[in-house]
Amino acid sequence: MDRRGFLKFIGGGTVGLVASPIIWTTLYDAVYWTQSWSWIPRLKYGESDYIPTVSKLDPTATGIRVRVVDGRPVRVLSDPDNAMSRGGITALASAEAQMLVSEARLKRPLRRTPDGGYVRIGWDSALSILKEKVSGAGNSIAFLNGDASSSLNEIYSAFVGSAGSADYYLMPSDESAADRAWREAGGRGRIGYDFENSDYILALNAPFLESWGTVARNRSIFSRTHPAGEEPSMKLVYAGSVQNNTAAGADEWLPIKPGTETVLALGIARCLWEKGHRMLGAEPLPALLEQYDLSKTAAVTGCPKDRIEGIAEELCAAKAPIVIAGSPLGQGGGAASVMAAITVNGLLGRLGKEGNMRGLPAPAKQLRGAMEYRQLMDADFTAFVGAIADGTKKAPAVLFVNGANPVYALPADSGIQKALDAVPFKVAMAEFFDETAAQCDLILPAAHGLERFDDAYTPYGSGFVNWSLAKPVCTPRYETLPAAEVIIALAEELGRDLGTTDVRDFLAMKGRQFGADFESMAESGEVFVNEDEAGPFSILMFPKLLATAFTAPASGTALAPQSVLGMGTPSTGIPPFATKIIADYQLKDGLSVAQMNKATASSLGVGDGDKIRVSNDNGSIEALVSVFEGVQDGAVALCAGLGHTAFDRFSRGKGANIINLASITREPGTGLPKWGECAVAVARG
Repeated sequence: MDRRGFLKFIGGGTVGLVASPIIWTTLYDAVYWTQSWSWIPRLKYGESDYIPTVSKLDPTATGIRVRVVDGRPVRVLSDPDNAMSRGGITALASAEAQMLVSEARLKRPLRRTPDGGYVRIGWDSALSILKEKVSGAGNSIAFLNGDASSSLNEIYSAFVGSAGSADYYLMPSDESAADRAWREAGGRGRIGYDFENSDYILALNAPFLESWGTVARNRSIFSRTHPAGEEPSMKLVYAGSVQNNTAAGADEWLPIKPGTETVLALGIARCLWEKGHRMLGAEPLPALLEQYDLSKTAAVTGCPKDRIEGIAEELCAAKAPIVIAGSPLGQGGGAASVMAAITVNGLLGRLGKEGNMRGLPAPAKQLRGAMEYRQLMDADFTAFVGAIADGTKKAPAVLFVNGANPVYALPADSGIQKALDAVPFKVAMAEFFDETAAQCDLILPAAHGLERFDDAYTPYGSGFVNWSLAKPVCTPRYETLPAAEVIIALAEELGRDLGTTDVRDFLAMKGRQFGADFESMAESGEVFVNEDEAGPFSILMFPKLLATAFTAPASGTALAPQSVLGMGTPSTGIPPFATKIIADYQLKDGLSVAQMNKATASSLGVGDGDKIRVSNDNGSIEALVSVFEGVQDGAVALCAGLGHTAFDRFSRGKGANIINLASITREPGTGLPKWGECAVAVARG
C-alpha cells in the first residue's frame, strides 16, 4: 500500500489500530446527545463502555473517560484512576465529545480561490498542492504549532529541519517565560512544581484553580487537602487584582493592583532577608531588596504592610511552602515575576526540596533533525513575525499553522497580520474554522483528539515526569486526517526520511525511550510516571538579572485581563457547552462586561449597567459596566476568549477580543515579549 492509500485507510479505520475489550471495529460516527440543538444527531441505544484517554482540546492535558454508546462518544467524565488529574476535570475537557460535532468543525480540505472564496478538494489534490509548494520553497518554510506538550513536535520540527530551515515555533506561553527564569536562576532541566507535598501555596497572579498549569490536578490537590468539615492540610493564598474563581476558592485572596506581583514577591523577600534568610549567589540581592521596604511595597501593590509581613511569617512557619507566579492570559507575562518567586523560594531554603520547585528531566529527542526542548522554548514567534513585518527578515515561501490561532491570540502590533500578508502560501491544519484558518490558502481538516493518536509529555505545571496517551475512540466523522500523518506523508512524497513511518510507531518508540509499555497504556489509559529529578539546584547571580528585567506597572486605569478555561482557547473558540457557564458579569446582551469597584466607577463617571468604550492607542472595545467590589481600585476587569470573528454561532460576534487593547513590549534583560496588562481610558458611549 502506498502512502496515499495508507492515509485513506487510517482515515476510515484508525480505531482498529488499538486493542481493547470493546468492539473497536464497530465504532463509527461521533455524536453528543445530551443537548437538544437541532444540529446534534440523536441518541442510538446500544452497548455502553467507558474509554480512558487524555483531552487534547484542553491545553492542560486532563485525563478523561469517554462514555461510548454503540460506538458513539456521548459524554466525557473525569478519570479517578488518572495519575495526573486524579478525578479532576475542566469544563473544556468535559466538552470534548460535544466538540466532535461542533458547527465549526472543518469537514474536508479547502483551497482558496483567486476571489478569496474556498472550494472543496480531495486529499490527493491537497497533497499534490503541498508537494508542489514545499518543493518550490526550498528552505524557505516555517511552522507554528499550538501544542507544547505533544511529542509530535519532533515530527513537525524534523520536517522543517529536513528542508534546511530552523523556523519552527510554538505559540508563546507561560512555560517559555518560566523556563527562561529557571535557567537564569541556575535550575537544571525543566521547572517542576511539587504541589502534592506542599502545605502552603502562594500563587502570584497565577490562576491556580482556573487556567494555570495542570488545572485538573491543581483542583484535585486542593480538594484532597480541604476535606469537608475538617481542617485543611494545605493553605492556598492567591494574590491578584480580581476576585476570580481562584481567589474565591482559595483560603485567602490577597488583593493587589494589576502588574504588581513582582513587587509583592520582592517585598516578601525583603522581609525574609531581614529575618536572616539567605541563599547561594545572593550577593546582588541586598541592593535590590533595599528598594522594596514594606511602605513602598504596600503603596505600589495596594496590599497592607501588616499582611505582607504576615505572609512572610506564614511562609516561614510552613513545613513545605512554595511560591509560584504566572499571568492571567497564560502568555505574555515575562520572566520577572517567576524570577521573584524563585528568589522567595530560595530564601526559604526550599528550592529543589520536597513540596517546592524541582528540576525535571527535559525529554530527549528521538528523531534526527528534530528540535530539542530548550530550542523550542527559546524560539520566539513574536520576534519572527515582527522581523517579517518590519522588513528585517524575508517572509517564508510556505507557512504551516497547526492547532494555533495567532491572528486572534496575538496583539495587532506584533505584526502578525502584516507578516501573514507577506507569506505567499499559508497552510492551516486545524480542527475548527478559526480566524487564522480563514486567512490561509490551503485548509487541511485535522482529526479531533478523540479520533487520533497523540500524547502529552509532562505538561507545564507538573511536579513529576509523566506521559499520557491520547487514542482514537471513534472513527473520524468527516474527511479529516491526523496532522502529523499528513506531514509524514508529505515528507515521503518529497523523498525525506523523518525517522518514522506513522504516528503510532513513533509514540511506541517514545514509550520505549521512557521505559513505558505503549500497548499496555493504549489499552488501559494508564499514565506513565517517573519521579526522577534532573539534579541539584544552584543560584547563579540571578538577582542582578531580576533587577534588570522588572518594569513598573502602567499608571492610570489598568486593564486586568481574566482567563476562563471553560470558555475555550484561541484554537477552540467557545464550546457550545460553555454557554451554560458564561455569567452576565462576563458577557451580557452580546457585549463584554467590564467589572470595576464603586470607587473606580465613580472616578470614571460611570455606573452599573452603563455602556462604555474602553480604549488606548492600540484599539477600542465596547463593554457594559458591572460594579463589583472584588476588583482593586483603578482596575477594569475584562474576560478573554470573547470577540471571535470565526468559528460558529456560539463564538462569533460575542463580546470583544481584549487582546486588541494589548501591545507587545520587550522585557529588559531577558528580551521576552510582554503584553496583557496595560493602561486604558474609559468613557461613556
